[in-house]
Amino acid sequence: MLLVEDEYLLTSDMAEAFAECVAEVIGLAGSVGDALAIIEGTPDIDAAVLDINLKTEMVFPVADALAARGIPFLFATGYDRAVIPPRFAAVTHCEKPVAPDQVAAALLAQPATPR
Repeated sequence: MLLVEDEYLLTSDMAEAFAECVAEVIGLAGSVGDALAIIEGTPDIDAAVLDINLKTEMVFPVADALAARGIPFLFATGYDRAVIPPRFAAVTHCEKPVAPDQVAAALLAQPATPR
């Protein structure tokens, strides 16, 4: 599990919720560059949770990298679905505030992202 989120407390809560669901968090990233480095350097990523806005960066290059590998992901964000590019129309969108256990349940139900 890869968590891409720039709010530390939310990341910590989500990591704990995923651990309770028997999902191992293999990476925490607070920027697009960090997330892309984790994706590039980690052969086995089962899924990811992405915040759309990471300080001043939009997360869509990370979503593209995940989709290219067929890794399921969802957006957990305060942004409205309207900012999500059409290529990610089928990706689950959880609007903040959302409980970490709800994000975990939504992610477990998310199918693999088409390449």
